[in-house]
Amino acid sequence: MKKLFFPNIYLALIHHPVINKNGETIASAVTNLDLHDISRAGKTYGVKAFYVATPLKDQKELVERIVEHWTKGTGATYNPVRKEALKLISVKESFNNVLSEIEKIEGISPKIVVTSAKKRLNSIDFSGFRKKLKEGAPHLLLFGTAWGLAREIIAQADYTLSPIMGNADYNHLSVRSAVAIILDRIIGYEDH
Repeated sequence: MKKLFFPNIYLALIHHPVINKNGETIASAVTNLDLHDISRAGKTYGVKAFYVATPLKDQKELVERIVEHWTKGTGATYNPVRKEALKLISVKESFNNVLSEIEKIEGISPKIVVTSAKKRLNSIDFSGFRKKLKEGAPHLLLFGTAWGLAREIIAQADYTLSPIMGNADYNHLSVRSAVAIILDRIIGYEDH
């Protein structure tokens, strides 16, 4: 029999601090497709909120315009299903602002779980993370843009999730693909 469970999980897409291909800390640009696809995946798997963290004023305004179009504007009546997904999005100036909001909602700090395309020591596999989620504590699952999360974000993690590994010698998924795969592995149906 297949069982569903509804974890206490939040997503955040970090645009700063992230690193570029030279390992330098940067702020990356927001991508419209990431907003749509990650919010839709989040809604499908029952996440509580999807945060977009960027300190760049023009990027925050872009996210707000896109969300408003699909939740209150013409897009809301054109595609009410998309409206429900994009209502999950909240734009914040920083990772710390995301943490503060979740702490206010939950009354406690969430467990921080970072993702990476690189193997790291002491990572938790998908099955192990799924078990942690079933304990009920709030978790914040972080995804980086550009070439990944900066060291200072990774250093704050309670867990590092094992990377998604395909069967080819290539590992460069889009972040929106990675989110969908990870959500399915940690929250999707489970056969018993």
